[in-house]
Amino acid sequence: METLSDEILMQKVAEGNLDLLKVLFDRHHKHVYHYLYKMSGDSMLSEDLTQDVFYKLIKYRSSYKNGSFVSWLFTIARNNLRGHFTRNHNPYEKLDVLEYKLAEDENDVQEDYSQLQHALNQLDPADRDLVILNRFKEIRYEELAEMMGSTPGAVKTKVCRVLKKLKKIYLENN
Repeated sequence: METLSDEILMQKVAEGNLDLLKVLFDRHHKHVYHYLYKMSGDSMLSEDLTQDVFYKLIKYRSSYKNGSFVSWLFTIARNNLRGHFTRNHNPYEKLDVLEYKLAEDENDVQEDYSQLQHALNQLDPADRDLVILNRFKEIRYEELAEMMGSTPGAVKTKVCRVLKKLKKIYLENN
């Protein structure tokens, strides 16, 4: 089962073979956790939301329609994070107030990313989301387009513009 694609595994999970969810969990839980941590800066919250993402994956498995599994998974993660902040914060407080913190990557690189972190904090949450998903989580433009309800060309253009904005912010601060 380890050699089957995510899409085939998820299709089997959608058909009721819940034992295969362990394979998907093992492949993706760290990526989901790191994404949620990078967006929220709260490790305990990220752990809880990661568990909730996989719970929702089981609960809504019948809604999976053979698309990109990674896009579907990160759509659930994004919606879960937004839902959490909508439920638990002042309705006027938006995701822009989230403090962005870079998680250490899986290789435990100990570099100081404070300037990059500061520059990322200054981006709009939607822009920060695109950069994290595309550059840190290596989600392709096609998958991002599917997640955002857009076209790959439009997403690529948006990512390019956000990276230019990030570069300008970063260089102004150094």
